[in-house]
Amino acid sequence: MKISTLNTGFFKLDGGAMFGIVPRRLWEKLNPPDENNLCTWALRCLLVQTGKRNILVDTGMGTKKGDKFLDFFEPHGEDTLHNSLQQHGLRPEDITDVFLTHLHFDHAGGAVRWTDNGKPVPAFPKATYWTNPYHYEWATHSNGREKASFIADNFKPLEEAGQLKFISVKEGGVQWFRGFRIRFVYGHTEAMMLPLIRAEGHTWMYCADLIPSSAHIGLPYIMGYDVRPLATIIEKEKLLIEAAAKHYRLIFEHDPNMAACTVVRNKQGRVVIGKEVSI
Repeated sequence: MKISTLNTGFFKLDGGAMFGIVPRRLWEKLNPPDENNLCTWALRCLLVQTGKRNILVDTGMGTKKGDKFLDFFEPHGEDTLHNSLQQHGLRPEDITDVFLTHLHFDHAGGAVRWTDNGKPVPAFPKATYWTNPYHYEWATHSNGREKASFIADNFKPLEEAGQLKFISVKEGGVQWFRGFRIRFVYGHTEAMMLPLIRAEGHTWMYCADLIPSSAHIGLPYIMGYDVRPLATIIEKEKLLIEAAAKHYRLIFEHDPNMAACTVVRNKQGRVVIGKEVSI
């Protein structure tokens, strides 16, 4: 099995929202904000290649319409999902599976494309798209806190095209296929899926929004967007202790500088960054 990161550009979010209750004087050292208190974040997807399968994990923001949306999130950078795929010799037609950790717009936006007449259709015409029934129900009947993050045009067209399938949710996780396990976490949103992948002699955890960046490794550093912040702390602590003990390599979807790292326990017993690793 081979894995590669796919850079799909950057966007901006409010620093306070991204770091929750942590005071600005602490978090601004980790991700300095601009004059509008906005921090830059990556949109880093994952490509998993095994046998005849080309599996895309998350899809970034995609190509959005509307000046209001663009002004608010300020997407920028030269990289796009399709350009990054081309660097690996792949076309949209070559993607066999799209695994969506969750359906927030910055993770599922690239799952669809807009036709010339403005209709949203699956961006990967031959792919099977994967979510789980708990999260899909949550997204299609969204709560007031997450309503702005769930954009129906990012996922309803997948179901309408008959390309959407569901992974069964089980406590303790499931094995999707050999070398690819899935953990389910509930702090950020309902039943978010985290891939745990054995590849190239290492175990890699794609952290999605449980640990969106290396700056979020500290336990109090959790996003204001999380629907169950105390659950996030418990889930994150459990994962980090396991990662340090079993030498996992953590992949960060939103870190603007560091794609992946190891973690270790320091003399005080806290889990901290070990070393940056390439992927």
